[in-house]
Amino acid sequence: MEFIDTHSHTYDEAFAGCEDEVIGRAVAAGVSTMLQADVDSGERGRMLELTARHPGTLRHMIGLYPGSVRENWRDEIDALEAAYTPDAVAVGEIGLDYHYGREFAAEQKEALRVQLELAAGWNLPVNIHLREAAGDFLEIIEDCRHLHLRGNLHAFSGSWETFSRLSRCGDWYIGVGGVVTFRKASIAEELRKFPLDRILLETDAPYLTPVPHRGERNESAYIPLIAAEVARRTGRELEEVAEATTANARKLFAL
Repeated sequence: MEFIDTHSHTYDEAFAGCEDEVIGRAVAAGVSTMLQADVDSGERGRMLELTARHPGTLRHMIGLYPGSVRENWRDEIDALEAAYTPDAVAVGEIGLDYHYGREFAAEQKEALRVQLELAAGWNLPVNIHLREAAGDFLEIIEDCRHLHLRGNLHAFSGSWETFSRLSRCGDWYIGVGGVVTFRKASIAEELRKFPLDRILLETDAPYLTPVPHRGERNESAYIPLIAAEVARRTGRELEEVAEATTANARKLFAL
């Protein structure tokens, strides 16, 4: 079976000095490709260096994470545009995050709109980080309907109703990660409402580690554990989930 991890941070300092070993474990587990989500100019260099060392196995996105949006966000966008090359697979991870407060909510919304326009101009999908800001996000997406966006909601924790509203504005998928293995996770129950052709697998490594490794550093090698839980929750065979989610990732990210 082949799997694709559609959202990871293998370049994170949590993996410092053991990146090659971690990538090797993932490949041995059947994970052929690991998409690296961008955060900001402070971490982008490490990401690009690592992906260059593992061409094909690692592919990178380019984007400004909402938690990195501050007063200088326009400078960050300039740096992002300067770093763009045609081998980027998506604009991400971008979005809105009000979990720690709304101090930079206006800047986050402006930065999101700019990056959605960049994605449309570069003909790339978007990888969305969304936390406690669904109303503002949907308002922006509906206002940007003319951009004909496509993308996925990373670490999806919303409802089928929210996704249905979003899907009226473009071609959208959900990213399902380790949270689906958590006993009280709402997405674990909601998941059976989603057709398999709308689901992607991800880890968000080194974060959101699935059971039975919860509390440890997450790795792309754990994707089969997530796939197995998706299969269990939706009443499907693991092979079917692997085949469909891999095909979905290849289609969305043009892999």
